[in-house]
Amino acid sequence: MKRIGLFYGPEGGSVERVALKIAGMIGEGKVDLHPIKDSSSNDLEKYDNLILGISTIGRETWSSEPPANDWDVFLPQFDNVKYQGKKFALYGLGNHISYALHFVDALGTLGKILTDHNAEIIGQVSTEGYEFEDSQAVIGNQFIGLPLDEDFESEKTDERIINWLDIIIPLFK
Repeated sequence: MKRIGLFYGPEGGSVERVALKIAGMIGEGKVDLHPIKDSSSNDLEKYDNLILGISTIGRETWSSEPPANDWDVFLPQFDNVKYQGKKFALYGLGNHISYALHFVDALGTLGKILTDHNAEIIGQVSTEGYEFEDSQAVIGNQFIGLPLDEDFESEKTDERIINWLDIIIPLFK
């Protein structure tokens, strides 16, 4: 298997902790971690296998002077990516209690951008076992990627990641 590029944002919170956890579960030397705020389309070009991690509400929301969201800064770069031969797996963090009507919506937004660019997205996850009212990340009865709730269901994170990796790793070449 070729090296995986794991791009995540924002830095310094749950999305980064999950990125480190995913990289550790895949194995040392198999994943390169990249904060999305420091990345460009050229960085994504280096990989055929990509994992993208996003948070619907992140650390920047709670800062007294929030900077532009890491992903918002990167989004225009998607127009410059060559998608042919690349596989994208997505994970998103959300809060299914406080934001039940918007659970992991940013995951859906990211998925739509990739879909609009005809990117190959792998690693869809059934909505079964998740409690929420609505989500932009749901297509049919599946999330477009792996939804995680580190606020209220952190005890389920490891098992959910393991099950998701069982889906995506065989599909990465």
